[in-house]
Amino acid sequence: MGSITEKPHEFQADIDAVNRISIVPSILDVICQTTGMGFAVIARVTEDRWLACSTKDELSFGLKAGDELKIETTFCHEVRQSYKPVVIDHVDEDDTFCNHPTPSLYGFQSYISIPIYKKDKSFFGTLCALDPKPAKVNNSKIIEMFKLFADLLSFHLDAVENLEQKTTELKEEREVAELREKFIAILGHDLRNPLGTIRMCSDLLLHLSTDEKALKYASTIKSTSYRMQALIDNMLDFARGHLGDGIKLTKVKDHDSLKNTLDQVLVEIAAVAPGQEIKSTIDIRKSFYCDEDRIAQLFSNLLGNAIKHGYDNQPIEVKAYNEDGYFKLAISNAGDKIASEVKKHLFDPFYRQDSESSSGGLGLGLYISSEIAKAHGGEIQVDSTEEKTTFTFIMPCN
Repeated sequence: MGSITEKPHEFQADIDAVNRISIVPSILDVICQTTGMGFAVIARVTEDRWLACSTKDELSFGLKAGDELKIETTFCHEVRQSYKPVVIDHVDEDDTFCNHPTPSLYGFQSYISIPIYKKDKSFFGTLCALDPKPAKVNNSKIIEMFKLFADLLSFHLDAVENLEQKTTELKEEREVAELREKFIAILGHDLRNPLGTIRMCSDLLLHLSTDEKALKYASTIKSTSYRMQALIDNMLDFARGHLGDGIKLTKVKDHDSLKNTLDQVLVEIAAVAPGQEIKSTIDIRKSFYCDEDRIAQLFSNLLGNAIKHGYDNQPIEVKAYNEDGYFKLAISNAGDKIASEVKKHLFDPFYRQDSESSSGGLGLGLYISSEIAKAHGGEIQVDSTEEKTTFTFIMPCN
């Protein structure tokens, strides 16, 4: 057959790319059937290397994928240099190639080699066929068929390359996302213990101290701890949701208990924002299944958002009630109208309504609230005018 070398090569990725193209065996089979030739190959050809990527061998030629020939012993070397096909019906009768050493080295009389270019116009290799017997291949029908197959291979090689690139990028993005989310989960978990200690110490100071300044500082520490707790809860919920667990609910049916839970949120918010007037009407007359703690978290987030973006000298209105088979919780504040473009992204994670502010938090509060609403089969509606903005949580009571 000639000289096959066992020289190690760095083109395994190219060999794998060709063999990932499902139509390659069919292409080689059609070539052999159409031309009557017994050996066909797709070769990766560089300035100094020739490697078989995929072969169809009905001649026991002995060349398989990954095998390498010395480049100077092949016609493909000339195809690469001239950018022109080499087509021979009968070597012995061909004036150009009858005395060429390659046919006698590899024992063939008929031969065809067509260049394969990648989409960026770079030279990839050749599509070849040969046989020890003469064959009629030097005609427009056969040559156009080979060119068509070469273009088809070029298209698929480009598709495989793009797919591999996108797969690598996606894998990297997933690894970064998983690392970030695990970090958030661990951080949130590890922060809870010291936060509990801070809150316990502030409670002790409030009960034991009589100094006016100490009581003021202890109250500030306690109110800040509630804010920190809300941030930690949002971080943990976001991490759990993206790690696959999602928002979990523990539903109970007790309208009096829900009313007490919402009242407790109002007390805690008042401690954080003592100067903000909040007018509340909580009129829950029918029991329904819900997760009270989650609704309290949603309420706290929406109320905190209203305090942050509302006018300081205007009261915030809170209404919670049953109506037509639905539970509704509405929080309204006087403030600037929310722009329509901003409104589209309000419930996106890490989106902050006042993105230029460095003290705007993580941008998870509204996102977590929206997820809690969805977990209850409900939604949060937003209505914003020049006079006021209202966030309304609506869920079915059945």
